[in-house]
This record gives sequence, C-alpha cells and structure tokens, in this order.
Amino acid sequence: MTREEKAVIIDELSQKFSNTPYFYITSANGMSVGEVNTLRGLCFEKGIEYRVVKNTLIKKALETLDTDYSSFDEVLKGFSGIMFHPESGKVPAQLIKDFKKKSGSDKLKFKGASVDSSVFVGESQLDVLISLKSKQELIGEVIGLLQSPAKNVIGALSSGGNKLAGILKTLSEKED
Repeated sequence: MTREEKAVIIDELSQKFSNTPYFYITSANGMSVGEVNTLRGLCFEKGIEYRVVKNTLIKKALETLDTDYSSFDEVLKGFSGIMFHPESGKVPAQLIKDFKKKSGSDKLKFKGASVDSSVFVGESQLDVLISLKSKQELIGEVIGLLQSPAKNVIGALSSGGNKLAGILKTLSEKED
C-alpha cells in the first residue's frame, strides 16, 4: 500500500469517525471465513458498517480528532475491525453479544467503543453499552414524565367537578 493510499484511507476514516458518533473496535481473530461472512451479514441487516482496517491507520485517523482516544492504544493490537452505526450505540453491542451466544464461541472480541465521544474499553464494558438508552428512548421517557402530572391534575379536576355536582344535586334534592 502506497503512502497516498494510506493518506486517503486515514482521511476517509477521520471523516467517518467525526461524522459517526457510535463506533466499536472488535477482533475477529481466529474466526473462519464463513463466520466472518455471517458477522458481516448480521451487520448489514442491523445497518452497521463493518470494516477491517490496519491498526496504525486507525490510530492516525483517531489522532486527527478533537476527542482524546489515547486509551485505544492498548486495544489496537492484532486483528481489528470497526463497526459504525449512525443512530445507536446500543445496536452494535447487542449484535456482538447475540453473535457470541448464537455461535457458541468467544472468537469475536469486543475491544473498545466510542459512544457520543465517551470511550469504553474492555470486554467488561459490553453489558454497560447494552444497557445504554438511545436519545429517542430518553426523550420518550422525559415526555412521559412531563405528561404524567398534567394527566393527574386534569383527572383530579374533572372527577372533582363530577363529585361536586353530585353533592350539590343531592343537597338540593334534600331541601325539596
């Protein structure tokens, strides 16, 4: 690979890293061609872009960004694949866990991830990433919480009005 080709790949990766808030670094070392093809198919179904790139090119592309990714230096060894997802930091984590469970092997390794510029390193962080809620889920919860008190107030006012009308009606009938 020539220097010009490397420069093009580094520039392309830099743009991809800066435009995609969710990316994962994995290792598929020891996986057969069939297993890698199955992984690529699952990634395609979930809208995840999966690429295998040399570690030095990944490092150089990450160095061009504003965020400090120096903690990735320890994970950028051996075989590295990158998973990009444009909308959710949870989808790639769930795919990795499901793939491990389905294949019955731990050949696919989670090395690290960046979710909205937060860095997660190590296999132990996979469950943390799966439990993260997407922006849409958080917005939905906030809207639900904001609507709940308003519904309670409206319900209390409308039921209270019915009770008050019933009491007044009963009192007026007693006077007769």
